[in-house]
Amino acid sequence: MIAPDPTAFSPAEIEAETDRLLRALLPVDCVPGQPWNLERCRSIAPLTLAINRLKREKNAVLLTHSYVEPEIIYGVGDFKGDSYFLSLQARESRAAIILFAGVVFMAETAKILSPQATVVVPDRGSGCSLADSITGDGLRRLRALYPDATVVCYINSTAEVKAESDVCVTSGNVHGIIARLPARRILFVPDRLMADNVRQELKQRGIDKEIISSDGTCLVHDHFTTADIAAARARFPGLKVVAHPESPVEITAAADYTGSTGGMMRYVKSTPAPYFLMLTECGLVGRLQVEDPEKHFIGGCRLCPYMKLNSLAKVYAALAAPRPDQIITLDEDLRRRAARSLERMFELTPAT
Repeated sequence: MIAPDPTAFSPAEIEAETDRLLRALLPVDCVPGQPWNLERCRSIAPLTLAINRLKREKNAVLLTHSYVEPEIIYGVGDFKGDSYFLSLQARESRAAIILFAGVVFMAETAKILSPQATVVVPDRGSGCSLADSITGDGLRRLRALYPDATVVCYINSTAEVKAESDVCVTSGNVHGIIARLPARRILFVPDRLMADNVRQELKQRGIDKEIISSDGTCLVHDHFTTADIAAARARFPGLKVVAHPESPVEITAAADYTGSTGGMMRYVKSTPAPYFLMLTECGLVGRLQVEDPEKHFIGGCRLCPYMKLNSLAKVYAALAAPRPDQIITLDEDLRRRAARSLERMFELTPAT
């Protein structure tokens, strides 16, 4: 793998970068046995310096999802957040290169919204159990069974699925968008568990929708149990349980708050509690430890193996000399059709 020249920076530059990284990363302890200390920060300082220099030289922007490693988010990332926030950044970007540290469907979304940019992904193997659960052909077959349904795709889907959909949604705007759609019958792909949660939420609001879903689930959020929650509440009085709507309905029913990645961050930052149990990907806990170090987390999170395929070394190599497989390319007709579902999402999402 391509690596930066270890002599490219002076000792003073290395030490200044080491200090910056240590201040940013010291609170992160969600990876057992890998505390951030001076030695560890010094070991990555030449790499973060080289990446940040490459970004300036190549007019590149680095979008980082909250689930990737903290040294990427705080060491080299330009924007950090959930899928909706990062899709807005991609849409508004004027950079020549967009490098997306996340998973492939997110990089595809960036290319859909910013076709003039070269969009690069550090590891083409960074898939998603949701996005990989249904293809464009599969959705066309499903749609033929329900010709009167409006097709709503979760943003965790491939470009070809977005191209076959009427509107795209995220976990933060799914309830509002489906409630606004004139059709009663909704075909929702690819997340079966999110469909269950939306169905229940709209019923509680008195909104009459028939929601039919495909059968995909998130390999992170599909494995939490109510027993985990009960045990944690018994051990930690005053605990607040925070869940994602990709989780089973019994989990979201038992949680104190259910929402998008961004919503979970806002809830934790604004809610007084002695402890939090985060039923989501561990990267979000790392972000909260950095940005709100007074909060206490008791574990419970899970790692996404796809997100963890991103690394500083891969980011550097993809910026320095991207391989063809790291560059996102889309058929223009497919891209335009996929863009319609995303633009419809922006139109139906209230300004905040």
